[in-house]
Amino acid sequence: MMQERVVRNDGPRLATRGLYTLILRLALPLALARLYWRGLKAPGYRRRVGERLAWGEPAPRASVWIHAVSVGEVQAAGPMIRRLQSRFPDSGILVTTTTPTGAERLGELFGEGVAHRYTPYDLPGVVGRFLDQVRPGLTIVMETEIWPNLLAACEQRAIPVVLANARLSERSAHGYARVAELSRETLERFSRIAVQSRGDAERFMALGAAPERVRVTGSIKFDLRQPASQRDCAEALRRLWGQRPVWVAASTHEGEESMLLQAHRRLLARIPRALLILVPRHPERFDRVAALVARHGLALARRSRQEVCGEETAVFLGDTMGELPALLAAGDVAFIGGSLVPIGGHNLLEAAASGVPVLVGPHTFNFAAITEMMLEAGGAERVPDAEALAERLRTWLADAALRAEVGARGLAVVERNRGALDRLLEVIEEAVGLQPPAAS
Repeated sequence: MMQERVVRNDGPRLATRGLYTLILRLALPLALARLYWRGLKAPGYRRRVGERLAWGEPAPRASVWIHAVSVGEVQAAGPMIRRLQSRFPDSGILVTTTTPTGAERLGELFGEGVAHRYTPYDLPGVVGRFLDQVRPGLTIVMETEIWPNLLAACEQRAIPVVLANARLSERSAHGYARVAELSRETLERFSRIAVQSRGDAERFMALGAAPERVRVTGSIKFDLRQPASQRDCAEALRRLWGQRPVWVAASTHEGEESMLLQAHRRLLARIPRALLILVPRHPERFDRVAALVARHGLALARRSRQEVCGEETAVFLGDTMGELPALLAAGDVAFIGGSLVPIGGHNLLEAAASGVPVLVGPHTFNFAAITEMMLEAGGAERVPDAEALAERLRTWLADAALRAEVGARGLAVVERNRGALDRLLEVIEEAVGLQPPAAS
């Protein structure tokens, strides 16, 4: 496999990375303690901790190592993994995640067909042990995971690294700019950076990425396809809920659910049979969100307990894993969480791909380019607060023709932007030397 860069031994750069490594070493006990603390509510965090230090049972050999942080990245990487399996059938693939929910989603998608390990901490000895075990010929890092020691170790071993489906918000770019030398050194080590938009490309290059290695490929999240099984599941959910106006609040966060429940109470005053499907982002919060619904005095049914969703049910809690796409497809309107609070929002496209009209709050910097495309096309609308959300829900839920029109616009955005996966695979092949680099 091709490796077009030489190993550097620059004193100032080593000093900068050395300081980063020292800080990381000092923080390691806190990181391990945090795993234990999170494991009290989500036991998966306490399992297989040795993998994060590359201890215990060695990671399996694999020709391709893909790092995807959690559920969203695993979901986005799914079609890419399938294409890599078909193009390189004899190449083992290893996927690492940071969260147990990401590991669970990988298992749901691929079963035993793709190996999994937890991501090694970005310490030289840990990353070195991990790479010596796996011996990948290619590393693919999803979206915005930029780890200095990992990149340096791959460069030392002549392993090309592709940053795939990359995005970089203005807020994140400002953060990386505060450690400009370390950011520049790290970005220079990527063989290729395949970004979602021209704005992302400009921010990466401003931080030091070599322009000839940056490619605008678009977001592979546009290439998702809705399987027939998902449509069947969505239809079954609608039968479970009955013939009622339904809105789905997806990937919600701490502090946001209260606003959403306030909006739903306002909505119920105008549309008494309306049903809210509430899907918190983090599974460890399911019980807390259920208690919050009870404090708001709203009748609740939980998906995980197979509870009956009767006419008196006001909120249906989507507290299972892997069902969000079907829940979105079954709804009349979708609100995408993390956007009424300054989290930065989540992916709109799973709803849009099912022709469901989308609402978002004011904070969408994580998916700025996709959100702007949807807003400009009229496939989504932005609401500033819970009161405005309730009013827009009332309008859309009362007008099936308007919902269909907005949903069709969103679906058209998805259809127009498909093809990013093919462009990304071309970049990957280029990085490993299967075809010559394109002229810059």
